[in-house]
Amino acid sequence: MAKRIVCLTFDFDAVSGWISRGMTTPTPMSRGEFGLVGARRILALLKKYGIRSTWFIPGHTIESFPDRAAEVVAAGHEIAHHGWTHVPPAMMKRDEEEEGITRGIRAIRKLAGRAPRGYRSPSWDLSAHTIDLLLANGFRYDSSMMGDDYAPYWARRGDVVELQKPMVMGRPTKLVEMPISWHLDDYPHFEFLRTPNYILQGLMNARGVLQNWTDEFLYMTRAVEDWGVLTYTFHPFVIGRGYRMLILEELITKLLEMGAVFLAMEDAVEEWLKRSGRKKPAVKRRARR
Repeated sequence: MAKRIVCLTFDFDAVSGWISRGMTTPTPMSRGEFGLVGARRILALLKKYGIRSTWFIPGHTIESFPDRAAEVVAAGHEIAHHGWTHVPPAMMKRDEEEEGITRGIRAIRKLAGRAPRGYRSPSWDLSAHTIDLLLANGFRYDSSMMGDDYAPYWARRGDVVELQKPMVMGRPTKLVEMPISWHLDDYPHFEFLRTPNYILQGLMNARGVLQNWTDEFLYMTRAVEDWGVLTYTFHPFVIGRGYRMLILEELITKLLEMGAVFLAMEDAVEEWLKRSGRKKPAVKRRARR
C-alpha cells in the first residue's frame, strides 16, 4: 500500500531572526515575540488532531523563552537544532559555526533531555563546513537543501563549483537530507519586510497559498508510486496569525482526507533508512502528467 508522509515543521525563531538582521528596535522585537502567542495556538491545533511534529529551535529562543520551549517538549514534539543564533552558517567562520552548533546542542539537551537528531540551517544557507560539523556532532539528518521534493537523499560533501568549469559532485555522506522548498514555507508568502536593500512583499492571499500547498501533496500522490515524504515549514510568528491558523487547520484536514500520514521528521528519517537499507535512495515514480 502506498504511503505518503507529511512532516509539519516549525522554525521557532522568536526574536532571534530579527536580532541576526540587526533589527533590534521595539517593533521588530515585538514581531518575534508574537511567536510565543502563535506557538501556543499551534500546539493546541496539533493536539486536536493528534499530530507529532518537529520544532527547529535556536538555542537563543530556548534560553530567552524557556517556559514556552518547555511546552513544546511537554507536548511530545521533536526538538531539532536551528543554530544558536539565527545567523546563516555561510556568513560564519568555521570556529564560529562550530561554537554555535555545540552551544545549541547543550541548550537542547538541557531542554529535552537528549541531543538533537536533526538540524536546519538558519535561512537555509549551509557553509562549506556544515556537513562535516554535523557529522562530527552525531546528527542523523539535515533539512536545509532542495535537491529533491518527495525523496530523502544522502547529503554530499566536497562539491567543486567553478564558474568556467562543469560542476564536480562530491561524495555522499551518512547524513540524510530531508529536502525543503521556499514555496512550502510560510515566511516568503506572508511576511512583509522592508530593509534599505530590498522589500519582501509578502501578504499573499491565504486561500491561494493553501491551494498551492494542497496541490503539492496531490501531485506527490500521482508522481510517487509507493512511498514519499513532503515537508512543510512554518514559523509560529507567521502562521500563528488568526486567518493563517484557519488555513493551517484546513491544510491538515484536507491532507488527512487525501491519505496523508503525519510524522515527526526523525521518524520519517528512520522509515526511509529501513526502506533504503542505508543505500542511495531510489524512489519509484510514475510518468509525469
